[in-house]
Amino acid sequence: MQKRRLGKTGVEVAPLALGGNVFGWTADESASFQLLDAFVDKGFSLVDTADVYSRWIPGHIGGESETVIGKWLKNGKRSQIILATKVGIDMGDGKKGLSATYIRRAVEDSLRRLQTDYIDLYQAHRDDPDTPLEETLGAFTELIRAGKVRAIGASNYTGARLAEALRVSQENGLATYETLQPEYNLYDRFTFEGDLESVCRKNGLGVISYYSLASGFLTGKYRSEADLSKSQRGQTVKKYLTPRGTRILEALDQVAQKKNASPTQVALAWLMARPGITAPIASATNLKQLDDLIHAASLELDQPSIDLLTEASSPDTQSESRAAD
Repeated sequence: MQKRRLGKTGVEVAPLALGGNVFGWTADESASFQLLDAFVDKGFSLVDTADVYSRWIPGHIGGESETVIGKWLKNGKRSQIILATKVGIDMGDGKKGLSATYIRRAVEDSLRRLQTDYIDLYQAHRDDPDTPLEETLGAFTELIRAGKVRAIGASNYTGARLAEALRVSQENGLATYETLQPEYNLYDRFTFEGDLESVCRKNGLGVISYYSLASGFLTGKYRSEADLSKSQRGQTVKKYLTPRGTRILEALDQVAQKKNASPTQVALAWLMARPGITAPIASATNLKQLDDLIHAASLELDQPSIDLLTEASSPDTQSESRAAD
């Protein structure tokens, strides 16, 4: 398993990140602890979460995932993980955005929940067009100088806005985004593969893709509308039940059979083989699922297999490609 550099930080990570969105939600505290222990024990380190996880659940207020991770960190394994969290999405009561005042408040809340005195990678969860980039990046710079944050990243930025942020950092001597976290997988390709990919590669940003398995569709679990009742994500997955989605699953099955692997492993291995991808993010709710994810890191796809998957996931029409952009 070859490690990869996380942007320009010099930090090296295994080519898979564990998504913390399920912690305190579909994985309770005990299951989350088991997953984190197993992930680290297998030599992996990058754990990604956000302050807002899992506010979308009735009765949750946000911070549930960070709180679970914080309790787990009492085991003394803080130095063994690269801890990434995010700020910016609405937490209620006006707590949102990327103003300097809010970032200073939000980071203290995250540090308290995580029970740590530093965050390895602090990410702007969503662009805030109402706040000047100079203000946002200035606040992040203060946190790095104070030792509360080691590096910063962006998520859900457009290519133009990301390029502008990098320029603002350079021109003003401010901390610069080291990573991008975009939605990217075999089905949802075209937004990232437009100008975002070129900006990242030109500037040496690490890329940590989310929805790497398209909400579970690329595992092969959902092949018809009858399968949508198999989990809470059924209605989210429905949009992938298209002729193109079927074509992608058939290609995944073909490569999986050839490589004696699972569709999950093949879908992640395709991402890992993409130039510039540092580590796709994937979540698990039990150890069997985690083992499936982990094996993807050692699966090397030959060029014909990569080409087959890339062609199968190409847009059906030019209009589809433009719509995805």
